[in-house]
Amino acid sequence: MQTKTPEITRRRFTVYDYHRMAEAGILHEDDRVELIEGEIVEMTAIGTRHFTCVNTLTRLLVSLAGNEAIVSVQNPVRLDGQTEPQTDLAIIRARDYRRSLPGPEDVLLLIEVSDTTLAYDRDVKLPLYARAGIPEGWIVDLSNGVVERHTNPSGDIYRHVEKVRRGQEISSAALPGLAVVTNAILG
Repeated sequence: MQTKTPEITRRRFTVYDYHRMAEAGILHEDDRVELIEGEIVEMTAIGTRHFTCVNTLTRLLVSLAGNEAIVSVQNPVRLDGQTEPQTDLAIIRARDYRRSLPGPEDVLLLIEVSDTTLAYDRDVKLPLYARAGIPEGWIVDLSNGVVERHTNPSGDIYRHVEKVRRGQEISSAALPGLAVVTNAILG
């Protein structure tokens, strides 16, 4: 006798649902979660190398961006109605965000710091950023000592990828004048 496996129905959430869960106390401010394509995803714990790199980048980017842009640290960016990742760093247009979170049109550069999350950042998050039309994304690969610069989004990919190693300079296409020697980022 053959038994039929029942189909599993997943309940996908919208950004609206996600925020209502926080307002109702189901999700708490210190929960490390993000909304990825309608699913609530638990984020990994932040280790020492990740913590240090994010803080170093924050200091560098704030001084380089000046009043031209806002450096948003480990805050959400609403990509669409079902996706609101918590990026490590986002450089966003300088405007008042009291009425809405930054969207793709506000983002100049997104940076993910990858210590143990390289595959997730590269294979899940980066395609979402490309699809949303984010002009530039960096992945700081701490394990391999490389900063990847992804530009020219098309569909789910970035058509141009540049890997910058220790001792080399990485500059932003979206923010002229933003240039950093990778040693300052990688430690």
